[in-house]
Amino acid sequence: MNTPTDNRIVERLHEIQEAAGVYWWRFVDWVAVVSWPKLAFIWALALLIAAPFGAAELPVLFIFVSLGVKVMAGGKRRADIAAREASERVKVESLERRLLEAQIAMLQAQIEPHFLFNTLALIGRLIETDPSEAARIHAHLIEYLRSALPQMRETGGSTLGRQVELSRAYLAIMQARMKERLAVSIDVPLELADAPFPPMMLQVLVENAIKHGLEPKTQGGRVEIRARAIGDLLCVDVTDDGVGFDLHAGDGIGLANLRERLKVLFGRKAQLVIEAPASGGAYVSIRVPYLSNVAEEYR
Repeated sequence: MNTPTDNRIVERLHEIQEAAGVYWWRFVDWVAVVSWPKLAFIWALALLIAAPFGAAELPVLFIFVSLGVKVMAGGKRRADIAAREASERVKVESLERRLLEAQIAMLQAQIEPHFLFNTLALIGRLIETDPSEAARIHAHLIEYLRSALPQMRETGGSTLGRQVELSRAYLAIMQARMKERLAVSIDVPLELADAPFPPMMLQVLVENAIKHGLEPKTQGGRVEIRARAIGDLLCVDVTDDGVGFDLHAGDGIGLANLRERLKVLFGRKAQLVIEAPASGGAYVSIRVPYLSNVAEEYR
C-alpha cells in the first residue's frame, strides 16, 4: 500500500518527467533552426569553458547529442516548425479579415441610419414646400435601398457593378440635395460590371469626395467615377475638383482603414493611390487584382 510520502514522490517524478519532456523538445526545436556555424561556435565555446575544470565529458556529450538531433531530426523538425508558423499566420490573417469585415459591417450599420434619417428629414421638409422634388428624392431613395439592402443581406461576393449601382443611387440623392452644385460623371465599361470588387470601398471614396471636397465648396463641383482594367489590375478611380479632403479625417471608414483592408484581403497585390491634382481637388484610386480566381478573397 502506497503511503502519502510515496504518492508525493510519484507525483514529483511525473512533474520532473513532464518538465524534462518540455525542455527536451525546446532543445530539439532550437537545434533544428540554429545554423551550423552558430552551432559549431557554441560547441567550441562549451569545450573552452569546460577545459580548465577538467569536465570535457559534458560538452562532448552535448556535442554528440546536438549533432545527432541536427542530422537525424533537424530537417523534419525545421519543416514542422515552419508549417506550424505558416498555419498560425493563416489563422491570424483569417481572424484579422473577419474582424475587419465585422468592423465594416458595424460601421455600415451606423452609417446607413444616419444617411437615411437625413434623407427622410429632407423629404419631410420638401413635402410641404416642393412636393415634386420630394417625390424625386423619394424615388432616388428607393433606388438606393434596392442597391444597398441586398448587399447587407447576402453573403456572396461583391461585384463592381453592384458597387457602382449603390454609388449612383447615392449620388442621385446628393444631386437632389445639392442641385446644380453637384455634377456627376460615371465611366464604367459594361464588361467590368461582373468583376469582383470589395463592398463599400467605392462608396467610401464617393462619400469622402462629397463631404470633404464638394460640400465645403460654395459653388460645388464635379465628382467622377472611372473604372478600367490595366493588365492584371482593376483600377477604380474617384476624382473631384473640390477643396480636397483631410486624409486623416475621423469620419467614415477613413482612407487608412481602406488601405489596411486592402492589405488584409490582397497583401501587396492591391494599392490605394491618393493624389492631389495640380488643378485642385482629390484623386483616389483603388487597384485590386483583376483575375477570376480572386472572387473568393472577399466573400
